[in-house]
Amino acid sequence: MTDAQQTADDAAPPTAEPSGPAAVPLLAPREGVPEVTADDAGLAAVVAAFAAGSGPVAVDAERASGYRYGQRAYLVQLRREGAGTVLIDPVACPDLSALGAALSGTEWVLHAAMQDLPCLRDIGMVPEQLFDTELAGRLAGFARVGLGVMVENVLGYSLEKGHSAVDWSSRPLPEPWLRYAALDVELLVDLRDALEEELAKQGKLEWAHQEFAAIVAAPPPPPRKDPWRRTSGVHKVRRRRQLAVVRELWTTRDHVAQRRDLSPGKVLADAAIVAAAQAVPADVTALAALPGFGHRMGRRQLAQWQAAID
Repeated sequence: MTDAQQTADDAAPPTAEPSGPAAVPLLAPREGVPEVTADDAGLAAVVAAFAAGSGPVAVDAERASGYRYGQRAYLVQLRREGAGTVLIDPVACPDLSALGAALSGTEWVLHAAMQDLPCLRDIGMVPEQLFDTELAGRLAGFARVGLGVMVENVLGYSLEKGHSAVDWSSRPLPEPWLRYAALDVELLVDLRDALEEELAKQGKLEWAHQEFAAIVAAPPPPPRKDPWRRTSGVHKVRRRRQLAVVRELWTTRDHVAQRRDLSPGKVLADAAIVAAAQAVPADVTALAALPGFGHRMGRRQLAQWQAAID
């Protein structure tokens, strides 16, 4: 969060969320759920359609951070006037730089842009202009700024919920997931327009544009220093030897997770790392008795973790 964002959060009282008729459920995209673009010919058609479209482009990406290693995109959704909605498989089409170039000079509309911009950058999509509807909501003083809540309170529609945390690396993606993904960009430009009007009314529009420009201009964040220190529960570990165990287990887990393309938490839970650090087991037998290192773990795996401890 920038200093300006923090100032907005601290200084402005939350904007009252409108109360009125019940929100209208948005059950499907207006043109239906599009087929997933997963080959060069389909991507070329998307590039041509979006280059010929008009106005801002709504952009979203789905990751599988709870299932896979890293933050890569496993589905990219876009919508633009004159082009409709498209869903692109960035595993089958890993280079979207031609699409990014076709959108040069176009304002991109994202919700919580800082979450998606890194994975979009990795596949060749980098905006030149941005409107972040989540940040706009914060600057306007809304108490809750999740996409579903914002669409409901500002536009009067309720979006389908329940698929945000699914494994987007799955193939093929089920139709209900694709419908959910398409709906995420269905009203994003409409939300942008309503928030722009609200910000202008509050005299904050120029401020917002400066914040959006700062996000676009910001370089990729540097790697975190000592990322193992973010292990959940590490505050329970005090002694130097125990902290060294956390560091070595975290590093070993990260290497294994990267090699197997799994979320680190699926390889070894943070709670197991902390338990091992507190106990500092002397051998594999003692390690196997600790939470998280139970009967499901083979002796080779236990030996791997014990070697990290030793």
